[in-house]
Amino acid sequence: MRIWPACLSLLLAIPSIAAAQCLEGRVLASGGGDVRPLPDVAVSDGRQVVRSNEDGRWSLPGPLAGPVFVIKPASHQVPARTDGLPDFWRHAGEGRGCDFVLEPAGAGGGTLEVLVFSDPQTADMREVEYFRKAIVEPLAGRHTAGLGVTLGDVTNDDPSLYGALNQATTSLGVPWLHVPGNHDLDFDAAHDRDSLESFHRAFGPDTFAWEEPHAVFIGLDNVIYRPEGGAGYTGGLREGQFEFLEALLPALPRDRLLVVMVHVPLFNAPAGRETFRSADRERLFRLLEPFPRVLVLSGHRHQLQHAFHGPESGWHGQAPLHEFNVGAASGAFWSGVAGADGLPDATMSDGTPNGHARLVIDREGDYRLSWHRAGHHARDDAAFTDAMALHAPRVLRRGAYPAWGVYANVYMGLDDTRVEFRVDDGEWQPMRKVAAPDPRLVVENVRDDLATELRGFDRSPEAVPSSHLWRGALPTDLDAGEHQVEVRAFDRWQGEQRARTSYRLIEAPRPR
Repeated sequence: MRIWPACLSLLLAIPSIAAAQCLEGRVLASGGGDVRPLPDVAVSDGRQVVRSNEDGRWSLPGPLAGPVFVIKPASHQVPARTDGLPDFWRHAGEGRGCDFVLEPAGAGGGTLEVLVFSDPQTADMREVEYFRKAIVEPLAGRHTAGLGVTLGDVTNDDPSLYGALNQATTSLGVPWLHVPGNHDLDFDAAHDRDSLESFHRAFGPDTFAWEEPHAVFIGLDNVIYRPEGGAGYTGGLREGQFEFLEALLPALPRDRLLVVMVHVPLFNAPAGRETFRSADRERLFRLLEPFPRVLVLSGHRHQLQHAFHGPESGWHGQAPLHEFNVGAASGAFWSGVAGADGLPDATMSDGTPNGHARLVIDREGDYRLSWHRAGHHARDDAAFTDAMALHAPRVLRRGAYPAWGVYANVYMGLDDTRVEFRVDDGEWQPMRKVAAPDPRLVVENVRDDLATELRGFDRSPEAVPSSHLWRGALPTDLDAGEHQVEVRAFDRWQGEQRARTSYRLIEAPRPR
């Protein structure tokens, strides 16, 4: 067939469909002043997984399920984009070409530290500034992390804030990965498949994998957008994501930790209502069960808690599956009374201060977790530390029935965590785990109730029973005067942690 010159010029001026959608490209390695093909590297669209050939070439059949990304191998690192994020994806229509250029990674240390943020959930630029001052600035120049992740709800329904949030986060100088949350949806979308366009443009794929020598990280969008019927969304996975996992997982090494990152917890919260589709959870668990070491990181709840999945939730692996439900960077949605620095208290409903988590992984796949308060909480107070917060009455009547206690909110506490207290360097005594609201937050609730004017832009959240609260009865048969109380908790990952407070006993004659 003859093509007229004018038509030929028009065709040459239009990018090919393959180029526009990134259906094909190359994986290259730069180093030593040259660029060479990098074979056997996985490339995906979040559904299909292909590998580069000996020339570094790869191709994906269309249509694509989402942004195309390279699965960074442990042997290489990804250069940064101009916005500071790792350059490992291509969004349709970007016009940046479809080649991925990786750089050889250094030998690396014996451990990998990962900064874990969840739910920054900023509603405006004022709250972006809260995030920067409370979460990011205290970490600047003081961390040793090699990777960072945000577990969704980057903003509170306002994608226009992505740029400012990203500028703050990437100032920490580490590659940063994002999974989307329910507040990252485009609520004007008519269908689930179109509900993350803003997220894709800002942060790339919503389903991806990333390899390090210490662990393999898999990010999964597990928010199913349901605009019909006013339901909004539910927790679950899509068929294409299962295809991605079925293609990817058999090729992954078994000697590393497998870290699965999602927004909506895999457990049902609140209990008794299906907030994550049970059929999807069981199908996911079957795919993960061959791996001896799996850790799930989730967000969404604005509380800090742990779940250990077993047969009752569909997990049949050799050991219980640990899910760490990470507390929120925004705490209770940036609520509460502001301090002298203008930052709201933001304590969460379970009494945990807002902040971030850290995950440290060694080469054998073992890991350690810790919680770190936001910077504005780090004041000189022995009763309020990174590990726990204590509450005790200030004064009691000497000889009164010992019905009042010291409470310890041990943020990372588990059911088997040993927590003890002693008074005036006496014998250590066990504290009892209780399902109750943190009294420290109850006090704030009462202050808010009694105030005749708002004490902050939004009041502190209503205190709910905490999953990591312990109580010990304070003795009242000691001498009158000040008495020192010391609490110690034996953290599974960080070892012994201590905090201190005091109370006073006074003589009070019985009224006539």
